[in-house]
Amino acid sequence: MEYEEPKFFHVMRYAAAADGDVIDMVSGNPDWEPPAALREALREYADLPPADFQYPPSDGLRELREAIAERRDVDPERVVVTNGTGEANYLAMARALDRGAGDEALLMDPVYPYYPGKTHLLGGEPTLVPTARDGRLDVDAVREAASEDTALIVLNTPNNPTGAVYDLDAVREVVAVAEAVDAVVVVDEVYGQFDLAGSFESALTLDSERVIVTSGFSKSMAITGLRVGYGVFPEAHVGDAKTRHMLVNVTGARPSQYAVYHALAEAPDDYYAESRELLADRVAAFTDALDAAGAEYSRPEGAFYVLARFEGFPGTMANVKRLVDEAGVAGMPGEAFGTARDEWIRFALVTPRATEAAERLADYFADGAPDSR
Repeated sequence: MEYEEPKFFHVMRYAAAADGDVIDMVSGNPDWEPPAALREALREYADLPPADFQYPPSDGLRELREAIAERRDVDPERVVVTNGTGEANYLAMARALDRGAGDEALLMDPVYPYYPGKTHLLGGEPTLVPTARDGRLDVDAVREAASEDTALIVLNTPNNPTGAVYDLDAVREVVAVAEAVDAVVVVDEVYGQFDLAGSFESALTLDSERVIVTSGFSKSMAITGLRVGYGVFPEAHVGDAKTRHMLVNVTGARPSQYAVYHALAEAPDDYYAESRELLADRVAAFTDALDAAGAEYSRPEGAFYVLARFEGFPGTMANVKRLVDEAGVAGMPGEAFGTARDEWIRFALVTPRATEAAERLADYFADGAPDSR
């Protein structure tokens, strides 16, 4: 099997090699400070005895799993700590596709590109299901697409790339569809702390044996390099998930887990509120500048991405490269996210230069779209 390199890396390499100053709005690396308690815990870790530099339990440090379980109101035995939310999604998707219940995965379009990539990696077949114009779930479309071959339905809320927050009743209806066709619903909630509209509700509140919820701390604590995620699995699936995790990774990194545990215990609640306020301000400034550029755009209810469409300038890889070279702004082509937004370009607002980037775009499109490619 041949694997296609994610387009993220291609754009990032191109922007890094550009001659001029380029504002990176491709990567989802938060630019704000991690919790002070996390930094302090890492300092303390260096002085721990040798035993604390050995393997932690494969499914994660007990105290961290208990802290996660308390916050998510689940049994700690259902929690598996993983190497980022990406591995949690891999374990959850593998569990759904390994059951002999079919090989089809229903993925919402526009789609985070790693979901179809993981589906292919696991021997499944992705089917893109259209969402509403605002990015919300179209339950009727999910129902129409589901069949006896459907083993997996993947949801991501708050959503990357649309910023939509899925209504819990709509998620409940999707779970009912999954029950009818013997599918598992994987709900990626990694952006749950970035609920800008105050409407996010976790799928864990549904208390369904069909639902696996994944999340992590890379985004919420601004620590993408520490790689601490987790999955909350129903009892019927958690044992197999733990086994696959052990076979693939043995375990996760103990220092990262130790630091995250202390941050959970000691970071003030306003740490997360401050990052949401920062992002809300950036959304407002960025979309104001997009108005000046004459762009159509999605205003995110959650997460930290904006999709924008510039008339006569479709979101192709060639046009994204033109923006790098001629406007000094690097975004992601809409064609990387499925078929529903291939005219659009996605911008990540995790840079202090977000407003400057929008002003560059406004200047670039001030006289209409350049000849597109």
